[in-house]
Amino acid sequence: MTQNKKTIEKYIDGFNKTDHAQILSCLTDDVVWDMPGFFHHVGKEAFDKEIENDAFEGTPIIVVTRMTEENDVVIAEGSVQTRMKGGKELHLVFCDVFEMEDGKIKKLIGYIAERK
Repeated sequence: MTQNKKTIEKYIDGFNKTDHAQILSCLTDDVVWDMPGFFHHVGKEAFDKEIENDAFEGTPIIVVTRMTEENDVVIAEGSVQTRMKGGKELHLVFCDVFEMEDGKIKKLIGYIAERK
């Protein structure tokens, strides 16, 4: 497994444990996180604030079903189970595009949809 894919596995594992330090260790200082239609964040501080979004409670369960890499781009597909505040369960699918630099995430564009 390449270093880039190992970084993505560590990053996802950090979200599954809600481990801010582990997640942030996978990022460049000037990381960009885009979720079209939802938000655009620049830098680790902005990223850190989004790790535990106020609209959700508990720790998500994220499962990666496929990772594909070419050059310094890794695409991860999978599913997320999470709970909104107030108790509504969400079952989502995602496709994340990671642009890597020296084994760290430089840019993340995330696409999500509710699984019906």
